[in-house]
Amino acid sequence: MMQRRGGKRIRMDEPPPPEYESPMTPMTPLDGSGTELQEPYTPYTPYSNQPATPMHTGSDMYSGGEYSEATGSQTYQQQQLYEQQTQQTQQFDLAQQQTLASYDQTGQYDQPPTPVNMVARVRVTRARVRAAAAAAAPPRPPATPAPLTTTVVTTRRGGIAVEEPKKRRPGRRPISELMAEDENSLYYIIRQGKVSLQAVVDDWIESYKVNRDAALLSLMQFFINASGCKGKITSSMQASMEHAAIIRRMTEEFDEESGEYPLIMTGQTWKKFRNNFCDFVQILVKQCQYSIIYDQYLMDNVISLLTGLSDSQVRAFRHTATLAAMKLMTALVDVALTVSVNLDNTQRQYEAERQKARDKRASDRLESLMSKRQELEENMDEIKNMLTYMFKSVFVHRYRDTLPEIRAICMAEIGVWMKKFHQNFLDDSYLKYIGWTLHDKVGEVRLKCLQALQPLYASEELKGKLELFTSKFKDRIVAMTLDKEYDVAVQAVRLVISILKHHRDILTDKDCEHVYELVYSSHRAVAQAAGEFLNERLFVPDEEAVAGIRTKRGKKRLPNTPLIRDLVQFFIESELHEHGAYLVDSLIESNEMMKDWECMTDLLLEEPGPSEEALDDRQETSLIEIMVCCIRQAATGEPPVGRGPTRKILSAKEIKQVQDDKLRLTEHYIQTLPAMLDKYRADPEKLANLLSIPQYFELDIYTTSRQETNLDLLLKKMASIVEKHHDTDVLETCAKTLELLCTEGNAIFTRCDVARSTLIDMVVNKYKEAVDDWRSLIEGEETPDEDETFNVVYSLKKVATFYNCHNLGNWGIWDSIFKDISDAKDGNKTLPEEAVRYCISTGFFAILWELRHLEEVMENGANGSEQLRQLKSRLHMFMDTMKEILMSGQNQTYMEEAYLTMCDLLVVFCDQLGNNPHLAELVYKPDHSLQIQLNDFIQNYVFIMEEDDEQDEHSKIEELHKRRNFLASFCKLIVYNMMPTKVAADVFKHYVKYYNDYGDIIKATLGKAREINKTNCARTMAISLTMLFRELQRDGTRINRQSEDFVSLKELAKRFALSFGLDAVKNREAITALHREGILFSVNPLENSEDPTGPPPNLPFLEILTEFTNKLLKQDKRVVLTFLDRRIAAGMPSSRGEDWQPLLMYRNSLVHGETDQPPVTSKRAYSRKKKDYAAEEEEQGEEAEEATSDQEFSTGY
Repeated sequence: MMQRRGGKRIRMDEPPPPEYESPMTPMTPLDGSGTELQEPYTPYTPYSNQPATPMHTGSDMYSGGEYSEATGSQTYQQQQLYEQQTQQTQQFDLAQQQTLASYDQTGQYDQPPTPVNMVARVRVTRARVRAAAAAAAPPRPPATPAPLTTTVVTTRRGGIAVEEPKKRRPGRRPISELMAEDENSLYYIIRQGKVSLQAVVDDWIESYKVNRDAALLSLMQFFINASGCKGKITSSMQASMEHAAIIRRMTEEFDEESGEYPLIMTGQTWKKFRNNFCDFVQILVKQCQYSIIYDQYLMDNVISLLTGLSDSQVRAFRHTATLAAMKLMTALVDVALTVSVNLDNTQRQYEAERQKARDKRASDRLESLMSKRQELEENMDEIKNMLTYMFKSVFVHRYRDTLPEIRAICMAEIGVWMKKFHQNFLDDSYLKYIGWTLHDKVGEVRLKCLQALQPLYASEELKGKLELFTSKFKDRIVAMTLDKEYDVAVQAVRLVISILKHHRDILTDKDCEHVYELVYSSHRAVAQAAGEFLNERLFVPDEEAVAGIRTKRGKKRLPNTPLIRDLVQFFIESELHEHGAYLVDSLIESNEMMKDWECMTDLLLEEPGPSEEALDDRQETSLIEIMVCCIRQAATGEPPVGRGPTRKILSAKEIKQVQDDKLRLTEHYIQTLPAMLDKYRADPEKLANLLSIPQYFELDIYTTSRQETNLDLLLKKMASIVEKHHDTDVLETCAKTLELLCTEGNAIFTRCDVARSTLIDMVVNKYKEAVDDWRSLIEGEETPDEDETFNVVYSLKKVATFYNCHNLGNWGIWDSIFKDISDAKDGNKTLPEEAVRYCISTGFFAILWELRHLEEVMENGANGSEQLRQLKSRLHMFMDTMKEILMSGQNQTYMEEAYLTMCDLLVVFCDQLGNNPHLAELVYKPDHSLQIQLNDFIQNYVFIMEEDDEQDEHSKIEELHKRRNFLASFCKLIVYNMMPTKVAADVFKHYVKYYNDYGDIIKATLGKAREINKTNCARTMAISLTMLFRELQRDGTRINRQSEDFVSLKELAKRFALSFGLDAVKNREAITALHREGILFSVNPLENSEDPTGPPPNLPFLEILTEFTNKLLKQDKRVVLTFLDRRIAAGMPSSRGEDWQPLLMYRNSLVHGETDQPPVTSKRAYSRKKKDYAAEEEEQGEEAEEATSDQEFSTGY
């Protein structure tokens, strides 16, 4: 049983530390002030158990600063002391071994860390044994430092009282003189970085050999200054004070007001200093490794100082000292490795010499080797002793520090020790600290744990020592693949991959499934790491698996065939068929099978051989989807939407890779695509994917490789597909692909343009035939049958689909299309509902293509006045018809199509079109009636509660998506300033009620409206609030301020207030305008018709307005208060005190914090002020000025 310094007693048989559920460390104050600079002081155990620091034991214990061997001439007293100390050490080691043995037996990883009470730990060294005689004399008592003024603070952590230094009174001289910038100090030299660290260390060693006290003082001063403390350690302090007293003195010198210190300061200078600081410690130990570190002076003092600083209540001391101590241990590990190598060499030489024949053996060499071996063994023991002491004194306490940077340092360095010096550190008694810290609440610390484990698992040599650790913490590591910090999740997946390689049996199928799912993660690095796991677990190439397997016609199957079959099956079983692009993106950079085009097409086109199983329909569909996703990403180099940056800039190497991939896939699919289109010509889902492949071709290959025959074949297949298919995806993909093939400037343009004209001829003729037949039947008062209805609907669908991508203006179908729309509007001789929808869509595209054609004509310098007149006429006729359809309310399908079409045309023909003076006539501005129409539509068809519970989930999602599209179409007219901001008031009022469905759209609109004009946006908010307030008054009853609707109105006001942000100065004018509008609404009308003695009927609105008071500046509160008092002022007491509460509440919120205006209590009522005609005229004049200053806001209803 051991006791932790400054903390509770800890037993090895306790349950796992709960602090990582809600981390609380020994250094964490329970009042939540863990982030403050000054934290409770935890006393530390000195490195030596002597009454004073090692330098107080006398200089005769050192032999000129050099380490010398023990000889056989030691006194009996020395032998007794040596045996006594050795016995103590052996007893401690035995107890520790017993503890560790019990820890192994009782599930060591389920226990909390056990800090060792270092008071009982005595470093037994040869120099101490040799110095026993000197130590026998009574040592000089240490000087007692001046008493410090402290404050005792009792915390709730077990009632422990801790002392904190009292702040100096102003004007008091510092206890130790403040250090001026000493250009000769180690801190200044290393911070400047102008001298190499090797030279700095060499100079310090030379000074140490001359005067080790002064050299040590400079090194101690370096650690103090590197912590950001300006205090100076004097030589008298060094000679007379313990390290603990020195640290307390330096703590008083620390700048308590600032939380800045070098290790956390930003900038290139400080970043370089951090690196130099670490390198300096390691170089210093490296240069001193042969003698000085064993002299019992340097290391004793440095370790003692760093141990004390690492337990300081000052975060800067603790952070800096912990970093130095951990780097010091890493440097000592390097020294231990060197000693280990030398020891092995010496042992080998000794054995070789000893095995020689007696007459050839050199006795003096044997004695020399034996002496050298003994010295190296003692050196190794000395270093291990230092490492063990520092681990128990610093690491064990700091790995749970409140500061995450300190915890991260500990985890990073213990990983280095385990990798380098695994004989000593790669043990379950050390691994447990990493295991526990995997639960740390800070992502950076968890990341360091995983990074520490990564090289251990990647080593074949070390895997045997990790079996117990892996079995205990495997579940936690697998769970971390779902970490909310993406860097941690990526590292966790990589660690699981290493576990899979070296401990394959430990991972269960369920563990692997956790990682499998991550290939669909929205974060690209996580998904790609999961893809690497899939490659290791499932997609391992095996050429023997396809040996001797051939297709039906005898073609040998490629090595990737079984892997692609497995990939298809994995995709099917994952049941995420809309996310094939995500799966491909996860694997395409790590597995070559994703670009094995021949293997994929062989699986689709070749008949399976006798020993193969054919792909079923679902497998073929999945393989085609995966193949097209691979083609898309290989040809563009872009990840799918939602992964990676929106605009990824490719490097030169990536561009070259994309070009090469595009050439290879073009050369392959030019020849195989027509055959695949032919094979799957009856399957719309497969065709839609296959028809998109030519969009990623390098089209010049058709001519350079003489593949015109395959091009003609492709065009014929496409024409045949358009003629026979009516699936939306197939038709849209075909139209888009044909558009890309007909890109002007390509060598194949003429050939493709002819094919396009032929195809459009066929489409238009089919439409004309179907419409003529329909009209003939209607005029003959006959009822069209299903075939005739089918023909007219789907011929119009093809016309609308191809009009989207190709200009059909030359085919002259506008008059026919517009006639059908007009007939539908009037409700006579109408086409089927779906056909009319395609007519409206066709009319919309016809107007857009006509505008595009007009722009091209004018760019070429031709006179386009006739086309301009015709386009303007068609635009106005079309828009008038859409308005009538929207106003009629007869058919919801027509109304929805008309609404979307008008919103889009208003965007196309907005003021921006006027930048071209020739097209200024075409600008179409929405008048007041159209604004009302559009607003009424979204109120009736968007902001509605779902009542149909019988709808399935998919249908509900589709309906919601459609309504969101309606709202977005309306809001973009506000955002792009095509309609005044005031029109958005009816949208803003639904912000809270419909937040789940449309909150993101309304919030974005609100933000853009504020960018256009802050004041207008604020006034629009006021209008939204007054609208809802009036709705509460509709039934004529008095407003209940405790009702749910009123509380909801207050919540809306709170949301509006939060949207203004924290910059009160920037929003000053807008907030003041909002208060003005709110006050005017509240006091108008001033008279209460129902109760002449009562308050104005709208007075409760002032309670809503109170939500915006905290956004006013102090001086503006006075202005608003004056404005309020001019409208409604203090008067005689009234019996209806409760009715006046909103005014009291609002007024008190305005005078809060003011000294010249006393707050009004609820006992005082208000009466209306008598009319002052002169003042009234003045107010009317002010209002007129404000009205004329804001033309945009006054436009509206």
